[in-house]
Amino acid sequence: MMKKTLFFSMVMLAALTLGLYARGATQQIRMATGGNTGTYYSFGSAVGQILTEKTQIPITIQSTGASKANIQLITAGEVELAIVQNDVMDYAYKGTELFNGEQTTSFTAMAGLYAEVCQIIANPASGIRTVADLRGKNVSVGDAGSGVEFNARQILEAYGLSFNDIGKQNLSFGASADALRDNKIDAFFCTAGAPTTAVVDLAIGKDIILLEIDDAHMGQLIQKYPFYTRYPISAGTYRGITQDVKTVAVKATFVVSKRLSDDVVYQLTKTLFESRDEIISAHAKGTELSPAYGVGGISIPFHPGAEKYFKEIGALR
Repeated sequence: MMKKTLFFSMVMLAALTLGLYARGATQQIRMATGGNTGTYYSFGSAVGQILTEKTQIPITIQSTGASKANIQLITAGEVELAIVQNDVMDYAYKGTELFNGEQTTSFTAMAGLYAEVCQIIANPASGIRTVADLRGKNVSVGDAGSGVEFNARQILEAYGLSFNDIGKQNLSFGASADALRDNKIDAFFCTAGAPTTAVVDLAIGKDIILLEIDDAHMGQLIQKYPFYTRYPISAGTYRGITQDVKTVAVKATFVVSKRLSDDVVYQLTKTLFESRDEIISAHAKGTELSPAYGVGGISIPFHPGAEKYFKEIGALR
């Protein structure tokens, strides 16, 4: 009798263990975001907490060098989920631009999240009023190898400028804001959801202006790089900004490792969109979440788990 009881207990334990494994209950997911003063980090932290609570899948947040670094971390197996710009993931998947000669298809798309706005912040005391005025000025173009650096290069290119025409510095958003505050640089590029924490904090004690990309140069830029979209930064987004400012944007996107199971990615994708109200309460960028936006402008394959969810609700055919 004792042997039968022991055998039955061992069978039940084995079944329970296999069941937990199959459902991914013990799966731990590491999410790569960006610098801790940027929108990636604050948005990722808010979403990660909500997804953890609702799916019971532990998600840990990592502060990183953002898009390119995040894709490299997925390829190295050091994270499973990351936020990246849609232009950078396109470069990686095709082996172009930032990833020239480094093509990687270790990841797939999960969902588009929100617009990442190309913001050019300048010190009005420097005499800068247009992008063309950046010539000869000290300008931070974001972390070396970041998506921001490529956005800066492409925008300057539309105005007939190159990095050789500016005093180029590679600083994070927070370091750029500090440098502008201390008059060590004249302007900086920042591609992130607007408002961006580092810029909000800067504008509290320092007068700033946002440079506009005019229609003619914007048209040239979008024609050459179709992943850009037109975007107005609303008046009042930052202290002292009293009129809408025309610029361009790319899209912040969740990408996932191909190693994640279909079931886990399905749960994450479904919970992401079904938790929109909670995400809005936790972060302003949650207002941009929608399945239609989530599938638009994605140039690489979706993970089968995400694709299953989008097809279920009719966002994909």
